[in-house]
Amino acid sequence: MAAPTISAAQAIGEYLQSPDDLMKIPAFRKKLEKEKASIDIRLKSGVKEQLGTTSESLRKLFSTRDNVQAIKDEMVTIDRMCSDPQNVVSTFDQISRVSMVHRNFEQTEEMVNHLLEMHSQLDSIEAMLSADQGDLLGPAPNLLPIHLQLTRLENFRNESIHQAKKATAESRNKLARRFERLSGVIDAFDEYIMDLSRNILLLARAGHPEVIVKIVKIAELEGKEDAKAIAIRLVKKAAKLDAASKFKSMQANARIIKHYRSKFMKNISESIQAKFEAAYLRDERDPIAFLENLGWVYQDLIAVERDVVACFPQDWDIYSHFVREYHKALNSTIQRLVSSDPDATVLLTLHAWLKEYKSSMKELDIPPELLEPPLLGGNEQSLIDDYLKLIVKKLDEWSANLMKTEVTEFTSRAEPPELDADGQYGMQGAVILFQMVNQQVDAAMESGQGMILARVVSEANRVMRSVQDQWTRLIDAEYKKTAERPEETPGGLVEYMIALANDQIKSADYTEALSARLEPLVSEKYRVPINERLNDAIDGYLDVAKKCTQTLIDIIFNDLRPATKQLFQSPWYDGIITQIVETMRDYMSDYQSYLNPSLLELLVEDLLDAFLVTYLTALANTQKLRMPGAVERIKDDVAETFKFFSTLKPAKELEQYFEVVEMVLSLLEASKSLAFLSFWSFAKVHGPNLAFVESLMKARGDLDRSSVNEVMDSIKRKVKDENLTDPPEPTIMKKIMIEGTFSRLLRTAR
Repeated sequence: MAAPTISAAQAIGEYLQSPDDLMKIPAFRKKLEKEKASIDIRLKSGVKEQLGTTSESLRKLFSTRDNVQAIKDEMVTIDRMCSDPQNVVSTFDQISRVSMVHRNFEQTEEMVNHLLEMHSQLDSIEAMLSADQGDLLGPAPNLLPIHLQLTRLENFRNESIHQAKKATAESRNKLARRFERLSGVIDAFDEYIMDLSRNILLLARAGHPEVIVKIVKIAELEGKEDAKAIAIRLVKKAAKLDAASKFKSMQANARIIKHYRSKFMKNISESIQAKFEAAYLRDERDPIAFLENLGWVYQDLIAVERDVVACFPQDWDIYSHFVREYHKALNSTIQRLVSSDPDATVLLTLHAWLKEYKSSMKELDIPPELLEPPLLGGNEQSLIDDYLKLIVKKLDEWSANLMKTEVTEFTSRAEPPELDADGQYGMQGAVILFQMVNQQVDAAMESGQGMILARVVSEANRVMRSVQDQWTRLIDAEYKKTAERPEETPGGLVEYMIALANDQIKSADYTEALSARLEPLVSEKYRVPINERLNDAIDGYLDVAKKCTQTLIDIIFNDLRPATKQLFQSPWYDGIITQIVETMRDYMSDYQSYLNPSLLELLVEDLLDAFLVTYLTALANTQKLRMPGAVERIKDDVAETFKFFSTLKPAKELEQYFEVVEMVLSLLEASKSLAFLSFWSFAKVHGPNLAFVESLMKARGDLDRSSVNEVMDSIKRKVKDENLTDPPEPTIMKKIMIEGTFSRLLRTAR
């Protein structure tokens, strides 16, 4: 690191830090002059020494140049003498021909001896090869000796074929036939080596890593020979033929290039692919089992790192090759699995397995670059999307089929509904639907992801809501047909309406149980939306159940329509309330027997409310009441209906329902002068309701028009003076509809 540069001003500042230091300037100057003189001396000495070294180096460089030139001149002389030895030796041509004849005799003798010995050598090689092939995962003790002998024989064959290039075709064919057996043995040995390369991991696990070392050594040697042969061919191709023929090694171009190393790598890849193929086919009908059994992938990679890597040279990078090929084969198999249209559970299991795979490979310290491309292109989320699409498709198909059956039974009503263990009417829809929903929810829970569970619950809610909407529309349609064309519609609507109502309550209970089961299993992030969806479904079921009970009440009053039309008309004075009560009693007998108790309680309240609304609406819209007979008849009606409803509800609770009728009676009985007092008691509970009160006053046969006007004037003043308004909570009086004069005339005319 370079020392920081100090300026002259900074250097002087260090010495002159106070006024007294000015006295030291002469001494400081002398000191600096001495230091400068010392530095100048050292610099002159260094420059002189460097100049001497440079001069010596130049002298040696010139001497070397002269020596190189002399060697070059000598080499040119030698080359000239070698290229044309006849200029030096007069008998060189004869010597050359004699030497060539002698060399040909030696090569011929050597070739004949090799040909004679070749078959006995092949017998020995075949015996050793057969012994090693008999135990593919064995120690292969003869591997290197076989290779050594075959290499020598192969070199002999290559040289022989090369030398025979100028021979006749017949001679070349005879020579080729001589080497047919050798070629067959070489091919068999090559195949054996390839088989070993396909079973490298098995050899290591069998305890024979030395076999791996041997075949790698063979591949290395063959690779060097391949490189040499390729280089020679390139030289021959680039050089002139006469120049190339000077080198004996140039004649070795008959060698067959073996590419052992690339074949080894290819065989390793193919063996890995074959292993994945076998594993996939073994569990093709059970993809989940295939995924669960893939633990051998990690075990194989661990074994490769522990037992195989040490058997290969570092430049082979064999571990990376194994990891890449395992990952590549796994990716192909996973894509094949996904393209086979697996069911939803398999997609969820696969998504979880992919996460586990990433984690496991990280634990094995495998570099991310070896795991390229990512499994499924890194788009694991598409599995969730496919899973949810499949869930949507299945839920839609199942619910559509279920509703098709349920709607057919509901509309045809060929058989009465089934009775459950409690003796109540019921349908199979709730049980079947929630079997489907719970099955998908359980599968989503196994994924361990709140997001997946929340989306499945959301889809389940959508299906439930769709089913609820279908039931709501069907209830309206079936009731409309029954009310308008009873002779054309099958009977049993009441029974099926009860069964459907019970089914909705059962579904709400199932949904609530599902919510309670899921709530402790998910985080707050997903607990809220899950609860919202399930609560929404519960509300929907309760709404459909309410729709059913209201329709049951509508069915009752549809049957009572002829009787309710006679309320406060002439026949009413003879007592028609008994007919109304008995009709309600008949229906309620069935409802009590087959309807869910909680629904029955609500239905009784709604029935009571509907009766009072019908009764008071008829009273408010009547033309004239015969007084006091009308009052007495109303009292009788109240007594009889109270007695009936007391069989369905405690009398104490009924009193508050009938209190409004008692107040109305008080208005009908009150004299002209005291009417406002009865109104005051009524208005404090139900609000002014001036239109209703005025209709009652006008209907009273004991009051003329002027009396009615006086009563209403006093009531209106009272309302104004006391600033009377409607109560905060609406009462039953809000449901009373007062007909206009024209509507009354039409009703009377009919």
